[in-house]
Amino acid sequence: MPLLALGADHGGFELKEHLKSWLRERGHPIRDLGTQSKEPVDYPKIAHEVAELVASGACRFGIMVDGAGIGSAMTANKVRGVLAAACYNETLARNAREHNDANVLTLGAGQVDLDAAKRIVETFLTTDCTVDRHQRRVKMIRDYEKGRRDVSPASPADLSADEIGRIADRVRELLQQGPSAPPAISVLPPDKLVKLIDHTLLKPEATAEDITQLCQEAAKHGFYSVCVNSSWVTKAKALLRGTSVKVCCVVGFPLGAQSPEIKTLEARRALREGAQEIDMVVNIGALKGKDDLLVARDIRGVVEVCIESRAVSKVILETALLTDEEKVRGCQLSMKAGAGFVKTSTGFSKGGATVEDVALMARTVAPKKLGVKASGGIRTYADVLKMVEAGATRVGCSASVKILEEAQAMTKAMASGKG
Repeated sequence: MPLLALGADHGGFELKEHLKSWLRERGHPIRDLGTQSKEPVDYPKIAHEVAELVASGACRFGIMVDGAGIGSAMTANKVRGVLAAACYNETLARNAREHNDANVLTLGAGQVDLDAAKRIVETFLTTDCTVDRHQRRVKMIRDYEKGRRDVSPASPADLSADEIGRIADRVRELLQQGPSAPPAISVLPPDKLVKLIDHTLLKPEATAEDITQLCQEAAKHGFYSVCVNSSWVTKAKALLRGTSVKVCCVVGFPLGAQSPEIKTLEARRALREGAQEIDMVVNIGALKGKDDLLVARDIRGVVEVCIESRAVSKVILETALLTDEEKVRGCQLSMKAGAGFVKTSTGFSKGGATVEDVALMARTVAPKKLGVKASGGIRTYADVLKMVEAGATRVGCSASVKILEEAQAMTKAMASGKG
């Protein structure tokens, strides 16, 4: 493995030490540039040393930890040949590498915990910049760095003919593969179950009292998020203030037939009002009509405003209306756009999540490690287990409380020897 340059100031010292041990356990050789204690030091000096090692080619990547990650990124970017990015989640890390070919990662010890930092570093180190249009834009950055003023803009096309061809080839390849065999899950403990659930209320007749009850249930049981229509974001955010429950908002719901610009505006407003996750419905007609350029633009607009707000983006494919080829192509386009998740359904069409669809989607997005959200028709604990076994990493449920009660009863029965 290539040598990594690692540094930190006093605020990032503890996180750096944990990351150093973890990286070495995974086989990464480390050049530790300090600091070696919590005594106050000036982060620009260490960040500059990390960047110099990367610029010289002595190290493939650099990782610098300070309180916020911003100052170190600014410093590192003063070194010619360095593209540094401050990342606070996996989506930003993936984007920094895939879109920008960043070679120095900066982390804020006051912004991320150890588990999040590990996920961010792993994503950063395992993602490559291989798409032609991204490489062209990175070349533009480097040309500006060299002082050139006659830099030609990259092609405005969202996807080249070669890229569309590669998507089609990958679709055919995946459809020819047999289903994968994920490990069986006999039980999912209640404390782990709640962290998979987006507690959902999207009915048009939902009242303020209904939203209050939804948020109270989510806070009481510790569900991962509540998922609501955009008009309820402000209320949900206020009700959940001080809890760990996130606010998820649907966009382009439930048909997905709005223009990309309208979806982007809706997402931007929801994020401004406090949403932390956006579930957007893809343009289903465009996907079925093979208008991949429109679908890519549709997804990317929402993804980009999510990245700006450090929010998670999920793409709802409405699988009940798609062929397997269309499902795979939708996943491929979601990956290319930089989405965080793909999601099965709105729950408002002719069908919801199926084990087969979740397995196909999980298999398709595995190379980019996207999440898979199963939603629509998940009403029992057994339904959740089946979806997780198939590869779901999040589930959307309106029967969340009932499902949790079933899980608690099963856990209690097993503990007493009756299960």
